[in-house]
Amino acid sequence: MNLSLSEKNLKEVYQKISKGNKDYKKIYPGESLERQPVTTVYGGAQLFKSNTTVRIGELALRAYKEYIPNANVLATILGWNQQDDLNEVIYEKIEEKLKREAVEDFRIDFEDGFGIRPDKEEDDTAVNCANEVWKGMQEKTLSPFIGIRVKTLSDELKHRALRTLDIFISTLVSQSGGALPDNFVVTLPKITSEKQVEAFIEALEILEKKLKMKKGSIKMELMVETPQSIFGADGKTALIGFVKACKGRCKAAHFGVYDYTASLDITAKLQAMDHTVCDFARHVMKVTLAGTGVWLSDGATNVMPVGPHRGDLTEEQRQENIDTVNKAWKLGYDHIMHSLNQGFYQGWDLHPAQMPIRYAACYKFFLDGLESASVRLKNFIEKAAQATLVGDIFDDAATGQGLLNYFLRALNCGAISEEEVLKTGLTLEEVRGRSFLKILEGRKKGLNG
Repeated sequence: MNLSLSEKNLKEVYQKISKGNKDYKKIYPGESLERQPVTTVYGGAQLFKSNTTVRIGELALRAYKEYIPNANVLATILGWNQQDDLNEVIYEKIEEKLKREAVEDFRIDFEDGFGIRPDKEEDDTAVNCANEVWKGMQEKTLSPFIGIRVKTLSDELKHRALRTLDIFISTLVSQSGGALPDNFVVTLPKITSEKQVEAFIEALEILEKKLKMKKGSIKMELMVETPQSIFGADGKTALIGFVKACKGRCKAAHFGVYDYTASLDITAKLQAMDHTVCDFARHVMKVTLAGTGVWLSDGATNVMPVGPHRGDLTEEQRQENIDTVNKAWKLGYDHIMHSLNQGFYQGWDLHPAQMPIRYAACYKFFLDGLESASVRLKNFIEKAAQATLVGDIFDDAATGQGLLNYFLRALNCGAISEEEVLKTGLTLEEVRGRSFLKILEGRKKGLNG
């Protein structure tokens, strides 16, 4: 065998490769193993109470039972095959989810949902919301994920945005002893430059220091709703710079459909979730943030499933209400399926009656492919475990994690139960570990032990 390159010749080459790999893993550590909600409900801060998410769940369930009394009606509205046995399964799962945990994530909105109000009113609202969150923490009535959205950091609103942030956090931690709710985030909207993100992180660091909180306690989310959030002035994609500027605090990037389309001069009539300019933005978000561990979330359908008539209704008015709600539900369903097909597993809901269809779309999406995915994951794990056992290098762990993530997402949103995951040959302990590599390591130890 003839070799021209010795280990000595390649020492610096290997070092350069190792440094590059190390730098890569800092930016792209892989998909987050934490639970990601499938829906975020936005509500104006002026309306928030400690039991708001509980009330939303009750209203969502009421709308579901009123307009969708059985699985056949659900299938008719959404255009499903009436003979599919999954229809009844999905119908029952939606009802169970709405009773148990209708709202997974809630954002107390001081931006579009609140508007521009006198400073004293926003100050008072920030205090009130903090008090209500503390009350909800004590009563355990908050959603599993929660946060606030402040105003944009434009020159006109930067003072108001940071003042509201300060009042809310300071008021809350003064009562809680420094604790924030589980999975708490602050959402920053309408970002136009990396400098805004850097400044916001600096403000969070100062706030944490002043309040004697652990550095990095306050997590954040990015809103992608300007062209400058997609491409910067230098022509490069902007989002990865935004994420780096967050210094490990960024949990998610949310796509704002209507501000984004408006900023591209799309007329109001054509501003919609499935417009081609939105698809382009989603693709850029997906490519830019793949492997960073930052969650992606889509926007909301802005047509509400609400009938036009109230009070004592004639049969004609009642039917018009049903037709209006059904049409809005089908539109929302199509939008959500469009998002899911593009790898956006989270989205916004703006009204309680939108939530049943959110879960209908998620459950349909995951359950339709469950059987084939179960077989594929089972075979994949067996192949990977065998390769690991005999000492071969198994370099397709990303595919294995991707398959596992399918089941984790289905499990998290209630589409499947833990027992159904067992069909893949995994144990509950392995599933809860959420890591494909850990599954392989555990099986190797078990076989060698």
